[in-house]
Amino acid sequence: MKLDQIDRHILAELQDDGRMTINDLADKVGLSPTPCLRRVKRLQHDGVIKSYAAHVDQEAIGLPVSVFVNVTLMRQVESELQAFEAAVAACPEVMECYLMTGTSDYLLRIVAADLFAYERFLKSILTQIPGIANIQSSFALRQVVHRSALPVSGM
Repeated sequence: MKLDQIDRHILAELQDDGRMTINDLADKVGLSPTPCLRRVKRLQHDGVIKSYAAHVDQEAIGLPVSVFVNVTLMRQVESELQAFEAAVAACPEVMECYLMTGTSDYLLRIVAADLFAYERFLKSILTQIPGIANIQSSFALRQVVHRSALPVSGM
């Protein structure tokens, strides 16, 4: 899909504040409300805007620990990749999961209340998924940069 500068401006504004009214958005991007709404609906329909959500502080809700987990499977056949992906997708502690190139097959970001909660997750859930050959965990000491907004205006 081709995005013009107005589309990119709309996306930047909505990433900054997804709760703003269409009138406020239209003012910020220099359109009247009707054409602005039409563009937003097109961006939603075309899948550029996937959803709207509240960003919740993980520490504020008692999940201050982030663990990055490299997982290597015994075999990289489609059925085992799909089985692993389905298993981790069902785990609410798994915030992100990426199929990787390199020495491991997957990189996961797990959130936990503390080290004991992560250990329980590791022992009772992750190590129980069939086909895993190796698991390596790295604990984040602190988050340096976190962005949810994509750099749409600089393109």
